[in-house]
Amino acid sequence: MMEAQRKLVPEMVELMQQRYRMLKLIKMSGPIGRRPLGQIAGLSERETRTMMDILRAQNLIHVAKEGASITTEGSSVLQTLESTMEDWSGRASIAKGLTDFLGIRSVKVVAGDCDMDGDSTAKSLLGMEAAKQFSTEIGDGKIVAVTGGSTIASIPSHIEKFSDTTDQLFIAARGGVGDDIGLQANVIAASFAEACGGTYSTFYYPESLSEEAQKAFRNEPFVVKMLSLYETADCVLHGIGDAQTMAVLRNSPEEEQQLLQRSGAIGEAFGYYFDKDGHVVHRIRTVGIQTSHLERIPLIISVAGGSSKAEAIMAYMASAPKQTILVTDEGAANEMLKLITK
Repeated sequence: MMEAQRKLVPEMVELMQQRYRMLKLIKMSGPIGRRPLGQIAGLSERETRTMMDILRAQNLIHVAKEGASITTEGSSVLQTLESTMEDWSGRASIAKGLTDFLGIRSVKVVAGDCDMDGDSTAKSLLGMEAAKQFSTEIGDGKIVAVTGGSTIASIPSHIEKFSDTTDQLFIAARGGVGDDIGLQANVIAASFAEACGGTYSTFYYPESLSEEAQKAFRNEPFVVKMLSLYETADCVLHGIGDAQTMAVLRNSPEEEQQLLQRSGAIGEAFGYYFDKDGHVVHRIRTVGIQTSHLERIPLIISVAGGSSKAEAIMAYMASAPKQTILVTDEGAANEMLKLITK
């Protein structure tokens, strides 16, 4: 029916996609005022007002003094139209192609490009999709490990409390990286726990350790406890980094950065650096999740976006566990397709 309508009234598709995107933005950011909503959507104030009036008349959004927010009926409409809109946008086809090539469980592609100036919604859409995959797939999982970084930090705000997760435990998958406290794995684990109504366990230690410090740390009781949790984790949510960017973020010595360049390091995850074929060419000493843990973990959600991240994502995915779900954006996905074509 909808395909027939598309052929008869092709302009319907563009209009429907505009309203669908507006409704999704309101769900993601609401309550939100008309002006900031228009800026995010890239519409004039008049266009934004007209579209909001239409959505409100259909009882899809509620407008109050604090801004617009989605209604229960609006959420239902979004859910009903999701698969159709993904097909029409071409993202479903891109996701299937990447899934088949990478040989992992699935790939989810959201609109936008995290690298584009002003495209602040792309990262939020990544967080929303990752939250959806987590909530849908976690099942009876009790122990969840999360890494740091802005992309993983965008997920908790999109998770709705579900009553059967009060005994879920969130832990940091690695130690501290960089200086931004809000993007540390421990803080993000606490955010997940609050969003889900679960609990979290803090594990404060530097990510990169000397050989002597690593040996000493492993004998500490709280480290022994954390290592046992890694062995029994049910889920890992993690980002993927560009090798050189991560080396700089870690304040790695100049000789280590040169080593990474010589060895062809492209992608990074969990303190491991990967070349284009997925081989580990370097690793830092850390007391976090190791690649050996991943094969035993039933649910792995990798989240990374931006066209500049395409090579790094491909490098990690070349050896990623088959149960991995990759959540990425159009910018990275399209660049990955170009790399595959080459």
